[in-house]
Amino acid sequence: MDKRTLGIILTIATALFCGCPGIFICLFGGVTAAGFGSFTTDILGNTGAGQLPTGSGFGMLCLGLVLVAIPIVIGVLMLRKPKATAPVDIVPPSA
Repeated sequence: MDKRTLGIILTIATALFCGCPGIFICLFGGVTAAGFGSFTTDILGNTGAGQLPTGSGFGMLCLGLVLVAIPIVIGVLMLRKPKATAPVDIVPPSA
C-alpha cells in the first residue's frame, strides 16, 4: 500500500470518526453556550430539571473544533506532494 492510498484511507476514517461527531458536539456546545441547554431526569420515580452551565457549552465548542481539525490536518499532511529535490551527481573520488 503506497503512502497516497494510506492517506486517503486515514482521511476518510478520521472524517467519519472525528469530524462528524465534532460537528455535532460543536452544535450542541453552541446551543448550550447560548443558554438554551436544559435537561430533565427521571431516576426511580424522582424527576428533576435544570439548566446546563454555559461554561460546559464553551468547553464542548473547543472540543468540537479540535475534533473537526483532526481530519483536516491528517488530510493535509498525508496527501500533500513531497518536495522535489534536485538530483545529486555522484562524483567518484579521484585517485
